[in-house]
Amino acid sequence: MRSAPHARAALGAAAVLLAGCTLAPRYQRPPAPVAEAWEAGSTPAAAGPAAADLGWRDVFGDERLRALVALALENNRDLRVAALNVELARAQHRIQRAELLPAVGASASVTRQHLGEDLSPTGEAQTTTGYTVGVGVAAFELDLFGRVRSLSAAALERYLATEEARRAAHLSLVAEVATQYLSARALDDQVALARQTLETVESALALTRRTFEAGKTSELDLRIAEAQVQTSRFNLSRALLLRAQAQNALVLLVGEALPAELPPPQPLETQALLAELPPGVPSEVLRRRPDILAAEHALRSANASIGAARAAFFPSISLTAFGGTSSPELSGLFGAGATTWSFTPRVNLPLFTGGALRASLDVAHLRKSIEVAQYERAIQGAFREVADALVARAALDEQLEAQRARTEAEQRRYDLSELRYRKGVDSYLGVLDAQRELFAARQLLIQSRLARLVNLVDLYRALGGGWRERSAPSGGETATSGT
Repeated sequence: MRSAPHARAALGAAAVLLAGCTLAPRYQRPPAPVAEAWEAGSTPAAAGPAAADLGWRDVFGDERLRALVALALENNRDLRVAALNVELARAQHRIQRAELLPAVGASASVTRQHLGEDLSPTGEAQTTTGYTVGVGVAAFELDLFGRVRSLSAAALERYLATEEARRAAHLSLVAEVATQYLSARALDDQVALARQTLETVESALALTRRTFEAGKTSELDLRIAEAQVQTSRFNLSRALLLRAQAQNALVLLVGEALPAELPPPQPLETQALLAELPPGVPSEVLRRRPDILAAEHALRSANASIGAARAAFFPSISLTAFGGTSSPELSGLFGAGATTWSFTPRVNLPLFTGGALRASLDVAHLRKSIEVAQYERAIQGAFREVADALVARAALDEQLEAQRARTEAEQRRYDLSELRYRKGVDSYLGVLDAQRELFAARQLLIQSRLARLVNLVDLYRALGGGWRERSAPSGGETATSGT
């Protein structure tokens, strides 16, 4: 019939048009369940590039810290696992995307068949041999209702979510290395303080013993001085233990023993961290944090899966085709009359599945609801992290100044108490009390310095910083990213 080619062309065009359809709901980003601005008590935003555009080499001024971060990004096992998960998700997406295209394969076969007398059309037993070669398409599904396309879209979003999860692990690792390194530097100061205090109380004990032997002081002062020496020895031993543990934790993060050729460390008091980190507005933070982007990609994947579950209710059409040559003789495979072909369309219409299709659709909707909740929770968690870091920034600056002033006052008190004791005006109890307060004040000063620096690291990570190695150029997006 003359109309047959036109009918086939029309059907082909319709199939192409329908292949672009999908039954997935139109994606709409859920509204962010947070305020549109940071708390009024937060410090004002500084002018400059966003924290996410600042490279960690520009934020961290300590050359030793920079070297350790670079080593950790190269060797850390957790980050390596995250990178492998990205490769796995990428491969899975390629597998799913391949379903959109027909799988074409070549085949060659030899068939040898024997028919008995009762089955042979000639009434005599016979054995035949057939040779076949050709190419074919096996069960290619026409994606009329977007089932395969929805599955491919879901796989793509899962891959993108995994990539963002790797970026989040990258940011966390940079922040963890910086925090652990600063903690180790603080413990260096604690060890130095404990060692200096021990030397001081040992000198005081020697003086007290001489005055006791000369009959100028009581045994009580001597025993108090001896007890203070043992207390200082305990404090030094504990500080050394904590520093060794911090060093071990740093080695674990870096992924290898710390090289001997590392640059010398900077003392905690002179650590140079970029103090002004512009917080921006919440909506900007939400667009830059990889954990939130990962949650949104997971939500998009769940949304696409609904389209696949809906499409399962509709008929599916698959095509199987083969073309080649066939001959009873191997030498005749490529003869003029040896061509053969077959075309087998198949329609599958689900009639009764025991409620499985409806349950699958319900599962897809429930998974989307779960991902919405996860997305909102990620946003709220990110907002709180930034808000807490901003509120703490001003408070920690004030606490540090107050602790500096207190330490200076306690130092002056101790000097006066020791002078009065040496002149015989006061007992050793006054020196002991002043010494305890000075030691506590200097310890708190070290902790205050550490808390302020760690707060800057936390704010940098909370604002999405740590992915870039070098800061982005002004007005551009091209910059060196993490390894």
